[in-house]
Amino acid sequence: MRNAERQTPTSPIRTSDQILGEIRDYCRATQTAESTFGRLVVNDGKLVSRLRDGARITTGTLDKVRAYLSERRSAPSLARHEPSAVVKPINGANAAADIAPAGFRFFDNRQKYLLFVSTCSEKTEIANRVSLELGNLQPSPPALRIFDAGVGDGTVLSRVMRAVHARFPTMPLYVVAKEISYEDVRLMLEKMADRLFEHPATVLVVTNLYYAEAPWLTPRSTTSAQSLIWKDVALSGNTAHGFADQIGQLEGFLAENWRAGISPTTGNPVYTRPIILTLRREDHSFLLDPIMPRPGRVMADYDLVIASQPYRARASVEFKASKVVTPLVRSLRPGGRLIGIHSHGHDPGIEIIENVWPGDDPFKTDRYAILRQVKHELGAEARHYNFNASSDARSIFRYHMHTLPDEVSGPIGTSTLFAAWNAAIYVAQIEDVRLSEVVRDGRYLEATDRVLKQHGGLWFNDETYVISRRRA
Repeated sequence: MRNAERQTPTSPIRTSDQILGEIRDYCRATQTAESTFGRLVVNDGKLVSRLRDGARITTGTLDKVRAYLSERRSAPSLARHEPSAVVKPINGANAAADIAPAGFRFFDNRQKYLLFVSTCSEKTEIANRVSLELGNLQPSPPALRIFDAGVGDGTVLSRVMRAVHARFPTMPLYVVAKEISYEDVRLMLEKMADRLFEHPATVLVVTNLYYAEAPWLTPRSTTSAQSLIWKDVALSGNTAHGFADQIGQLEGFLAENWRAGISPTTGNPVYTRPIILTLRREDHSFLLDPIMPRPGRVMADYDLVIASQPYRARASVEFKASKVVTPLVRSLRPGGRLIGIHSHGHDPGIEIIENVWPGDDPFKTDRYAILRQVKHELGAEARHYNFNASSDARSIFRYHMHTLPDEVSGPIGTSTLFAAWNAAIYVAQIEDVRLSEVVRDGRYLEATDRVLKQHGGLWFNDETYVISRRRA
């Protein structure tokens, strides 16, 4: 009889709805992200989203989910329904501060990140904006030196390196890429084989050190310095295919060592062990020897520092300036330039957010506030730098979500609405615990549909600022 019930056409739907409700209640009570729940139970971060879209659930998966929920329901905190375990729906500007769990890092949400990168043009527009700064550089021997303060998946850096080769085709290039995420490092390195082939005089350094350490490739604490892993890789051959194969062989090393945890005091991600990975072409080792970093012999005199979305929008201006921007400014050589880029708002994307969470404004810190606070942090040193906010016409630029020309002129497909909603909540850095209430009744898709039709598409605004070190 039980098997017969499973074969009826309506039973799988009822089962999916029932288990979805149980999962939703559990995630709300424990402040667990739905994607995290799926990974913990069946190693599938999209399990809950697929169920919500109407996907059927196998009996094996159903048994695993119910066994997991049954075990956790017996935990004391859930059995007593402690108030601290319940998340109440909140609207307004203070929502994020009230419900953001300890250790929350928005940009570690891989599903939102990867969908955003593939559907929006931000990476391309940022690379174009950064490349404009190359015309203001006057590098000096032995190399042009670039620091990427949060390389992500490497899309921006690889495009900037193309532009560098076009302008300085024979100049040795020294690039340091900071990234704490193992997945991002793996994706970034996949893009570097072509760069090393086209511009052979390149030293690429990848590190997970903090902002105050990474430009100098030197951990601050004695304990961290003693546990430092420094790995040099000389790539043999002279083809991009061969370089890609050798870089791919580093995946085991990265998986074993490129690990991060959460600080119990700040909630920020911290490396398990500090790592410095250097890559160069073996056939250019003689030429590159003067710029190869080595323990105790590292220069932090950068011609260009890229600070693209290096901090959470909702973080305080004091944190952004003291922990991120100011250490990077101090790593500039005379004539060097730091370009900072972050979300600006005042676009259709934030209209979607305001329709769902009235009064919520994640973009409280503009470029003027950042520059003022950095000046304050530098103190007397500030006289050695120029701080350029530029006009809105020069500073603010727009990027779009990719759509077909006629995709938003008529009925908008569900996949487009989901992609637009994902982009809006990604840019506004909305936490998963805030989404559970609004995704149940479809209001978010109605708001997204309305905004897309009103503007004929979806776009976002970023703003830039430049801090340069004076030559004299």
